[in-house]
Amino acid sequence: MRIFINGKKFDIDEFKLHTIKNKYFPEADIVIYNGFETVENVTLVENDIIHFIKKGVLPSEDELESLMSARHTPFVHNKVKEAKVAVAGLGGLGSNIAIMLARTGIGKLLLVDFDIVEPSNLNRQCYYIGHLGMKKTEAMVEQIKNINPFIEVETRCVKVEQNNIVEIFKDYKIVCEAFDKPEYKAMLVNQIMHHFPNTKVVASSGMAGYYRSNKIQTTHPFKNLFVCGDNENEAKAGQGLMAPRVNICAGHQANAILRLILELEDV
Repeated sequence: MRIFINGKKFDIDEFKLHTIKNKYFPEADIVIYNGFETVENVTLVENDIIHFIKKGVLPSEDELESLMSARHTPFVHNKVKEAKVAVAGLGGLGSNIAIMLARTGIGKLLLVDFDIVEPSNLNRQCYYIGHLGMKKTEAMVEQIKNINPFIEVETRCVKVEQNNIVEIFKDYKIVCEAFDKPEYKAMLVNQIMHHFPNTKVVASSGMAGYYRSNKIQTTHPFKNLFVCGDNENEAKAGQGLMAPRVNICAGHQANAILRLILELEDV
């Protein structure tokens, strides 16, 4: 019988999952059977996909890719691995979006931000005390490498302005807008749509305060433009940016990007 173990093909005579584990991988702490963790002694069938994992040990690139594929399903992971996404802004939205995309297994990320990590970022942005004073691009690369060291990450520590947008984003067909200020959001979206009419833009508007979670939605106002948020609650005095709604909006943006990669959105 042919099965796949940790990304490699095996021809075996054993038909019970625990028999294989005890015989060949007794040190394994976790067993993933066809994409799901199990402790059951499953009876195996042809072409089953199994992963034996030892906690605290980094698998090889091939093994990690195989495990990601099993968790996401091969169809999903293969498309995700081939994708390239640019994230403009690494604040409350962008830092969390970048981490979600890394965990999803995006093949290549472009991370763009000119700023450094400072204490007031810690209320909602995906940074830690040890990152204070670091460039946000460098702090994000450090975290992504600790999640999946095999993802290709390109960084640009530069302020995005009208005269450099074309040069920065020319190689990316999906651009995620994650700026704080409305005027910069509008500038990036308008310039991308003008210079790259086939590029898909996932933008944001309205995630401040502590209003109801399900006011935040993903809308599709124009061809190739998706906007996540509630479109009304911007940050202002007495209505700051807080982790829960910022993260919900970041999740909407990351999921919209995933759906675009998988060609599940009508553009």
